[in-house]
Amino acid sequence: MGGAPPADRRLHTFAALLLAAPLLAGCVVGPDYSRPSVETPLGYKQGGVREDSPAYIAARKKGFREARPSDAVERGDWWRVFRDPNLDRLIRLVDVDNQSLRQAVANYRQARALVASAQAALYPTVIGAPSITRAASGSTVRTSESLVGQASWQLDLFGGTRRTIESEAALAQSDAATIALTRLTIQAEVAADYLTVRYADSLQKVLDENVENFRKTAQITENQYAAGVAARSDVITAQTQVQTIEAQAIAVRLTRVQYVNAIATLIGRPPSEVSIPVSGISRNPPAVPVGIPGDLLERRPDVAQAERLVQAQSERIGVAVAAFFPTVTISAQGGVSGLTRTGLFSAANQFWSVAGSASEVLFDGGARTAALRSAEAAYDAQVANYRQVVLAAYAEVENQMAALRILGQQQTAQDKAVELSRKAVEITLNEYRAGTQNFTTVVTAQGLLVTNEINALQVRLSRFTAAVTLIRALGGGWDVRSLPSDSELKGPSLPIDRGGQAVRPDE
Repeated sequence: MGGAPPADRRLHTFAALLLAAPLLAGCVVGPDYSRPSVETPLGYKQGGVREDSPAYIAARKKGFREARPSDAVERGDWWRVFRDPNLDRLIRLVDVDNQSLRQAVANYRQARALVASAQAALYPTVIGAPSITRAASGSTVRTSESLVGQASWQLDLFGGTRRTIESEAALAQSDAATIALTRLTIQAEVAADYLTVRYADSLQKVLDENVENFRKTAQITENQYAAGVAARSDVITAQTQVQTIEAQAIAVRLTRVQYVNAIATLIGRPPSEVSIPVSGISRNPPAVPVGIPGDLLERRPDVAQAERLVQAQSERIGVAVAAFFPTVTISAQGGVSGLTRTGLFSAANQFWSVAGSASEVLFDGGARTAALRSAEAAYDAQVANYRQVVLAAYAEVENQMAALRILGQQQTAQDKAVELSRKAVEITLNEYRAGTQNFTTVVTAQGLLVTNEINALQVRLSRFTAAVTLIRALGGGWDVRSLPSDSELKGPSLPIDRGGQAVRPDE
């Protein structure tokens, strides 16, 4: 009843200390992160919904809520608003073979590995060191063996390691947002290039039609010249018109080939494997719902990326603060060592030791203070960058909303100019046949018609491009709920598909 032997008491003490270590690691120094404030307007200058509008208030009552990173939502196929199966097919190939997207996914996988690496610092390091030695002295041969285990554990008493984990997790979320940003940018480029191909097809049709019309006009001048009522110069001028427009029509073919090849590059395919059937550009782009400015904080991947970098730097301030506090390490060693003939696992060959140590920097010439100031300055820089990204997002949406509105007005005026130009050509050509008008007036009217028709197509393309850019500026259906959560990043690693999404066993 004299109690446990001293060796057993020491072993029990060590075990108790190991069990209590997680409790001792409850203090986390440094600032706790909160998202920086940004100035958010109630509505857009160019239109849209205001937060104090009845429509927005009604939407909130119907269940609208702000997005949260811990939720999960499926990305939207924003390009389907254009109702074009060929565009849908091409954009879906971006996730398959685009190399820039693959690079972004690889960077995200690397960031997840860094989270796991940082988490490893929370656990002890255990080393096993078996050895065997055989030695001879004269005729005597001795064999000795040892089996030694060593453990070392640096306690995270002040949260430096946990701050590092949070920083790496925020960086991983930033890389996940980079995947979404890369994907959205490439998708928008594919859509813009595809619309340019459609514009080229429409332009080709317009120019081909004008080539035929100019040939008819040239025939009229030849007839007039043969009848002696027109000069030879009229015939030459008409033939020049034909060749000029025909040369423009030929040049459009090169433009089409170049944009089709650009699309092939974006979807990761050789140009020889990509073809797009001929079809003109539609008259009007689809309507794009805008929502409220505050949505951009949750819907744009570049904003989410910048905000995650702010948290990553905020956590590094905590790491710098933790460096001012002592480090405490628990180490232990035990095993068996001795001659094999005496029995390796006999009590005489057993040994163990337990040690605890602490260290504190007494003087470093201001290195830790400088590191803290550097971390704080880097945090301020990231906050400024985040706010600048938000301001740029608001401006981009405003610009594209203005573009759609103004270009719509321009298209109405331009279409009217085309209509009037066609009437002018018809009238002047009839007057030329009747001999009451000179051919210069006909040439001028026909040239103005071609210019107005080309301008009308360019305005139409600009409207479609503005619609694509506006959708991209609004996030393209993405939101921060698509980012991996903390639990996903800190839990068991799951395979990542080509699109950057975790592949779960039930999938």
